[in-house]
Amino acid sequence: MTLTSDAPTVPSDAQLAEVALTRDEFASVVQQLHRQPNAVELGILGALWSEHCSYKTSRPLLRALPTAGPRVLQGPGENAGAVDIGDGLACVFKIESHNHPSAIEPYQGAATGVGGILRDVFTMGARPVALLDSLRFGPLDEPRQRHLFEGVVAGIGGYGNCVGVPTVGGELYFDSCYRDNCVVNAMCVGIVEHGKLMRARASGPGNAVLLVGADTGRDGIHGASFASVRLDATSEERRPAVQVGNPFLEKCLMEACLELAGDPRIIAMQDLGAAGLCGSAAELAHRGGVGVDIDVSCVSRRERAMTPYEVMLSESQERMLVVVHPDDVRSVQEVFDRWDLHSDVIGTILERPEFVVRDGATGVCALPLAVLVDGAPERSAPGPPVQRVMTLERRVWQSPWPPGDTLIRLLASPNIGSRKPIFRTYDHQVGGATIVSPGTDAAVVRVHGTRRGLALTTDGNARYTALSPRRGAAIAVCEAARNVVATGAVPIALTNCLNFANPELNEVYWDLHEAIQGIADACTALGIPVVSGNVSLYNESESARIDPTVVIGMVGVLEDVERACSAGFARRGDRIAIVGPVEGSLDATELQRLAFGINQKMAPELDLDLERRVHGFVHDAIEASLLHTAHDCAEGGLAVALAESSLWGGIGVRVDLDIAGEERPWGRSRVDGILFGESQSRFLISFAMEASVQLRELADRHSLPLQEIGVVGGDRIVIDGAMDVALAAARRAYEGALVGGE
Repeated sequence: MTLTSDAPTVPSDAQLAEVALTRDEFASVVQQLHRQPNAVELGILGALWSEHCSYKTSRPLLRALPTAGPRVLQGPGENAGAVDIGDGLACVFKIESHNHPSAIEPYQGAATGVGGILRDVFTMGARPVALLDSLRFGPLDEPRQRHLFEGVVAGIGGYGNCVGVPTVGGELYFDSCYRDNCVVNAMCVGIVEHGKLMRARASGPGNAVLLVGADTGRDGIHGASFASVRLDATSEERRPAVQVGNPFLEKCLMEACLELAGDPRIIAMQDLGAAGLCGSAAELAHRGGVGVDIDVSCVSRRERAMTPYEVMLSESQERMLVVVHPDDVRSVQEVFDRWDLHSDVIGTILERPEFVVRDGATGVCALPLAVLVDGAPERSAPGPPVQRVMTLERRVWQSPWPPGDTLIRLLASPNIGSRKPIFRTYDHQVGGATIVSPGTDAAVVRVHGTRRGLALTTDGNARYTALSPRRGAAIAVCEAARNVVATGAVPIALTNCLNFANPELNEVYWDLHEAIQGIADACTALGIPVVSGNVSLYNESESARIDPTVVIGMVGVLEDVERACSAGFARRGDRIAIVGPVEGSLDATELQRLAFGINQKMAPELDLDLERRVHGFVHDAIEASLLHTAHDCAEGGLAVALAESSLWGGIGVRVDLDIAGEERPWGRSRVDGILFGESQSRFLISFAMEASVQLRELADRHSLPLQEIGVVGGDRIVIDGAMDVALAAARRAYEGALVGGE
């Protein structure tokens, strides 16, 4: 095809920066094409070669992750991952980031992030049944951070509530490293029959390409490129790059697509996300080994005088591409008409693997798909591996406050306190499937038509990955798995979102490398495959960059949803025990951050074999109906876990920490380590006294320590020799954590 849109020219540095291409990458484009691209082609190449779309830095590293397993139906490479959950049903899920847009416009940035992850799931034919999130901001007492926090939460709630998908879980953390770059990750989980599982792989030269849903506007142009550069003083000027969502239209689009799921008339389906029409059409064709011819003059627009460049790069929301046989176009359009959705035939599938764009009879783009989709040069390490060297204070940490005061301060921390103000913004009961509501270890949703449930959680701790990316990432996997196991479910697969700074910096590159290795370590040890994920890089400003932030979304299967185990103490007189290690240090803990404003020494030790055995014990104990409650010990350590279980159940507790029968008094640092240290691989459990013998025998079979430490009852949190805190005082601190800031 002869291109007549404009003459090829050598772009300036400013033009290359606009599309997030380097001068070397432009030279690679010219070499692969054997010519210079025109302006439209340059914009399309910039979008598809952006870090956000091409994964040119992370793709070689991600190959280390285990992605196969007996339940895996679809691993990475599609819109979302899919795993078998029995009875001919599959769970489809993925997590993605919308960090840069949310930093510029928090409500719409978060809302359209939810819209995008919903489309990733229902484009595969799965009905979304749950949303979760993972959020990071700067200190909550700063007005701008409060604005970002409230705007993001409102955006997530506003979009999810309107579409009618419950937001059932999530996590939240505040730290100064996120002051200039918030982290907004959204996860969606859906369910589909195996036979209706859709793929985004075009086929059949001559087949028609339909664009369905919203009209195309100028919002979101250069969105993929915008997400592949750091935020700076000019970022506010790029506000038009943030898309505007319409959740009511998305609801209609979702229902229409689900009606057509598994329909033999539908050859392929692909949502329009990053890089808009050019990204979706190119990926759809490339996966199928075919080409595509797009005529932008057939694209319905809501703004006048849009150029082909703008139409192709627009990231307007609530749009879908559908490939059908020409004879089926009218009947498929009738389905969309019933849902009041506009649909246009905008293109044709080609036999040759080429990406062609026309404006009527005028050719504006002709690129080989191999160059467009796979041509971006992969990046290797900028330099040799970096060894982290830290100046460590040679001291034994202890809290500056008495233990009771320390507990109250930790419960009042925005990083630990109640998330009720957030979950009240979300409708977590819509759909009638939520069995275990948000706010504890993991949510549980019923799989309608079966006795099964899905346990769902997101987790991560950047304090750990900041000190040891490999160990911190492995801990994130293990803690997410513990959250799921605590409900009685078996973890079956995970999705990950890797939020890092500029990978062109050697230290950041190696942090990313090590974090991925840590995920692989834990997944291999626990037998949990990675089926989908997202990488968000360039989360930095001119003055700061975020700590390596690994977020894990985990899904587990509970065979009988009625036997889901709770985390809040349920019965007075129950015995309480710790499974796993008891003691720990205050290094890298929330207490260290809260009391001293630092994060020093090393992340907690992690024994993956011990972790696996602890999971096995808790699952077997719940399966045998030996436990009344189970709760993993995480931020704030044992004392916070005890307080949380008491607060969630509305019952106090009395604990005697003379665990090993040693003489007291102990040193204060040891007491604080036991109470507030964040040792891994441990659970707090409660059970009837009659179950003690069986639980000890079960612990022996798993070669685990099981230490009984107290009894449920009363209206106080009492730890003999250390603290006596009224449950009412603990509740005031806990429930006020997000209300007034720190």
